Amino acid sequence: MEDVIRSLGFLCLGSRLKRIGEQLQADTQRVLDRLDVPVQSSQYPLLAALDRLGPLPVGELAKALGIAQPGITRSVALLAELGLVEVSPSSNDQRRRIVSLTRNGRRLVDVAKRDVWPRIEKAVTDLCAELPGPLLDQLAAIEEGLAEVPLDRRAERAAVP
Repeated sequence: MEDVIRSLGFLCLGSRLKRIGEQLQADTQRVLDRLDVPVQSSQYPLLAALDRLGPLPVGELAKALGIAQPGITRSVALLAELGLVEVSPSSNDQRRRIVSLTRNGRRLVDVAKRDVWPRIEKAVTDLCAELPGPLLDQLAAIEEGLAEVPLDRRAERAAVP
């Protein structure tokens, strides 16, 4: 069977990247399940952001991860149910909610940094090792290019005669 997304090349690059991302997350989830980790693979970036940046308002957390605020709010709620993060009102603005790691959240991140993340990073590095050219630099260039000139504006310039 023809892989239509692959055969359409640049036309479906976004769909293809999404498919690759979903495959990586599903494979990562299997690693987490085998290690009996109670968190979804898609929630680890949120935990990593809180570990790196400290407590953050929901909006800043969304910005740091490049994810829409409703998605962050859902993930925060799930992680709060698991006792891994806590949400409290800001001391200077009661409308803002500050998200921080709980003691259990810190423990989980420490275990992940020691036992889980290096394993997953090595697996992805192995996957990408034989690729020609620096993949992360290429992805960064795509992101920067989209930030400079979004795809819709590029499409306007490339109007088909």
